[in-house]
Amino acid sequence: MITVGMNYHVISGKQELFEEKFASVLAALNTAEGHDNSHLWKDVADDASYMITSEWSDEQAFKDFIQSEAFHAVTNWGKEEILSDRPRHKIYKH
Repeated sequence: MITVGMNYHVISGKQELFEEKFASVLAALNTAEGHDNSHLWKDVADDASYMITSEWSDEQAFKDFIQSEAFHAVTNWGKEEILSDRPRHKIYKH
């Protein structure tokens, strides 16, 4: 099992839009092979900073998901100009 920490910083004023988009991402995650659960966290010191924690059966299941059509269909951060910086992902093995 692995946990993935996905860190996002959004453009000020786009927080609500990011949170709405996460609901679509969560729906896609919940259908992904190897996905167990995910949670959205908001930084109390910076309300434009978020982290998604996501648990997977293994690293390959996560990689397959982020390369899938389902993932790309719900993640158009750049097109909608939501993020202020590139997302940063870290994988933690159990």
